[in-house]
Amino acid sequence: MEKLEGSLMATHNPLRLGVIGAGWFASRRHCPDIVAHDDATLTALCRRSRLELERMGQAFGVNALFTDYGDLLASGQVDGVVVCSPHDLHYEHTRAALKAGLPVLLEKPLTIDPSQGRELVKLADARDLVLLVAQNPPYWSHCHRLQQIIAGALSDRSRRCRFPGSNALGVLGREPLPDDMPGVVPPTLFRGDPQANGGGFLTDGGSHLLTELIWCTDRRVVEVTCLMDDAATDVRAVLSMQLDGGATATLSNTADSQVRGKRHHSLYFGSAGTAEIRGVPFSVTVDGRNGRESVHEDDLPAVPGPVEDFIGAVRRRSSLQIESGTALHVVEILDAAYRSARDGCAVTLQTA
Repeated sequence: MEKLEGSLMATHNPLRLGVIGAGWFASRRHCPDIVAHDDATLTALCRRSRLELERMGQAFGVNALFTDYGDLLASGQVDGVVVCSPHDLHYEHTRAALKAGLPVLLEKPLTIDPSQGRELVKLADARDLVLLVAQNPPYWSHCHRLQQIIAGALSDRSRRCRFPGSNALGVLGREPLPDDMPGVVPPTLFRGDPQANGGGFLTDGGSHLLTELIWCTDRRVVEVTCLMDDAATDVRAVLSMQLDGGATATLSNTADSQVRGKRHHSLYFGSAGTAEIRGVPFSVTVDGRNGRESVHEDDLPAVPGPVEDFIGAVRRRSSLQIESGTALHVVEILDAAYRSARDGCAVTLQTA
């Protein structure tokens, strides 16, 4: 492992990356970003369906195609792995890649089971391998601005609220998908299977909202109370959370809005003012001692995406925007929320 890491830092050859779960989302985000990066090359793809696999290979000019992820890991054609498989396979695929001495860029969530997530974090740390979970907020410029505002102006005992709403019924398998969806291949609709998805819409879209809360505030959730329309396959969920330091937070997550565009509204209240986020597209407004200030995301400095962040960390040029421990905490919160919704009581998080 140390020899591999050393060779990756010393070489000037592009980082060879393979994708496990080379499907719809990978074709929209990570594969194009790898191809466009001047220090990376997309060398291998893996998915179970041969027909869609060949379509992905043709689209991105990749000849090393595998229907078994073990064959990809043993091929000698990759220096790192991007995992975009269904959520219930994240643990298996990521563990195998780390065991093979390969750094991993993983789509959210880290795992479904917090104990498995802890195992992966410990394994990556023990082998000194990069493990990056591609939660959205650390790669959004407005969240960087919000993080700065909270650190510099709002009280640590502030109360934070989130009220997002969107329509995700198509990817949840509850209505037909539009014909004009972007991507090389269509979604597999695993998000509509509570076993493969690890729950409903809170696990999928809600994980990003929880990341915003804990990443931007640098707080941790210590207790969760959650109501859902269905504790197995939720479309609507409401969370009430106690954070360390005495702060409280609420979150409302909705996937069946009749407004098709994504709507996102966050409020962060503190003793020194209020920060408000609206999107999409995003803007940040602050009401504080010095009056009101608003900024649009287009006017904020660009931040690196997950692929660039991953490559920089593997090359030892930069630190990750989001640590694996933060991604693990998101899984812990999700697990507590579903237990609360099922059992009808508050759940105290066991994070040790």
